[in-house]
Amino acid sequence: MSKAPDVKAKNKKTMLSLAMMTTGMLCLAYASVPLYEIFCQVTGFGGTTQHSGAAPSETNERLMRVRFDANVAHGMPWSFKTLQTEVTVKLGEEKLIFYKAKNLSNEPITGVATFNVTPEKSGPFFDKIACFCFENQTLAPGEEIEMPVSFFVDPELVKDRSLDGVKTITLSYTFFRAKEQPLAQAPAAATEKAATPKL
Repeated sequence: MSKAPDVKAKNKKTMLSLAMMTTGMLCLAYASVPLYEIFCQVTGFGGTTQHSGAAPSETNERLMRVRFDANVAHGMPWSFKTLQTEVTVKLGEEKLIFYKAKNLSNEPITGVATFNVTPEKSGPFFDKIACFCFENQTLAPGEEIEMPVSFFVDPELVKDRSLDGVKTITLSYTFFRAKEQPLAQAPAAATEKAATPKL
């Protein structure tokens, strides 16, 4: 008795499973940034920070050094850097710093940034008032923008005994392509211009 029909049926089932898995992976990749944002907010993963409308009216004399890091994902033809390497702030003191991004390609590129804070346990006490994370940023060829981050470290941090030894917090951003785009061509010489950042 021939087993050909069984083999064909198994092959068809395998092909269908692979097609469904591929489609699922593509959907997940497209939605990864918003899903990451929701996941971090719910679980606190990655040192998820807080969002506040304003800094507290009082500060604490304890000082905290805040360092800044900038990265771009593979295939993202941007330069991305911090304008300040680090600052020292009192707990509760509002601080404004800037990152700078430039499109090195000869075509418009839309990027979106994710972030993390280390040590992770300090995340609940790192409050951002204004930030460019999870917001699409579209840069024309050669365009350069400065993007502000306004933040404070919550004075309530002093009540968490597990943070007694923490003297430095690092805020790190990574820019990804916001959606599927063709890889950019070689960098083009272009006049740099400033753009109004999107908060």
